[in-house]
Amino acid sequence: MPRDTVVRRLAHVPLGWRPTILRLRVRRYRWTGCGHVWRQDTSSAATARAKLSRHAVWWALKSVVLDRLSIARVAAGLGTSWHTVNDAVLAAGRALLINGPTRLDWVRVLGVDEHCWRHTRRGDKFVTVIIDPTPVRDGTGPARLLDMVEGRSKQVFKTWLEAQTVEFRDGIEVVAMDGFTGFKTAAAETRRGGGDGPVPRRRAGRRRAGPLPASESSRTRADTAGAPVTRSTASAACSAPASSCSPTGAMATIDRGVRRRAAREVEATGASTSASSPPTATPTARPRKPN
Repeated sequence: MPRDTVVRRLAHVPLGWRPTILRLRVRRYRWTGCGHVWRQDTSSAATARAKLSRHAVWWALKSVVLDRLSIARVAAGLGTSWHTVNDAVLAAGRALLINGPTRLDWVRVLGVDEHCWRHTRRGDKFVTVIIDPTPVRDGTGPARLLDMVEGRSKQVFKTWLEAQTVEFRDGIEVVAMDGFTGFKTAAAETRRGGGDGPVPRRRAGRRRAGPLPASESSRTRADTAGAPVTRSTASAACSAPASSCSPTGAMATIDRGVRRRAAREVEATGASTSASSPPTATPTARPRKPN
């Protein structure tokens, strides 16, 4: 039989960035035989013991992911605490985005790098950031953030790869990384049947240390064989550094020599003039006597 009615207060979607409270009138019932009391089902409006309605959780998740708002700004709009919004966004993002069944489909390129997120002396400072640059390579959109794993080592990246499906690992064609060889080894070891694994790509702008391979050096000589040669007028051009072997470096060397010669001539002329003429006194103003 009906016993009474209680009001449940939930933070709802803000109206004009003003906190809005949703009040639900929940009926309570009591069994006459044993005295057991239960409430009306409100799971369609909010989860059990939640302070945010389902629409508010959706709004907070969209504001953080799409609108790039901070948790503090979303909490101010909902009129709740930072921890309440943060827990709700993390739970909804993990259920809808991270654990999505089709989130890792069509991933062909992986980007791996470490990131320092804690600038203190205690605790782990680094995380391994894993992104999907496939849309950038195909020209269909920006890169996507796949995951952030605590720590930075070969075992961290290998554990993340082993947690994925075999089809996902075999579909990876390129792994973009920095000079850390642990990421390359982890990507090669987690492929089915061994093999060389995906092709590692270094960051753009970094050159290989040491001499060029024979194929690249021969190709460079062939490309520059028909180029016009500009001879330098410097006397020691062959033994000079690389900067002075170029026409610009040679001209800079000649300009410096001309400036030094002109400076020496000016100094010599000034010295001879001062020696032939007597010194002259420079008149100074006489100080005024006080009245």
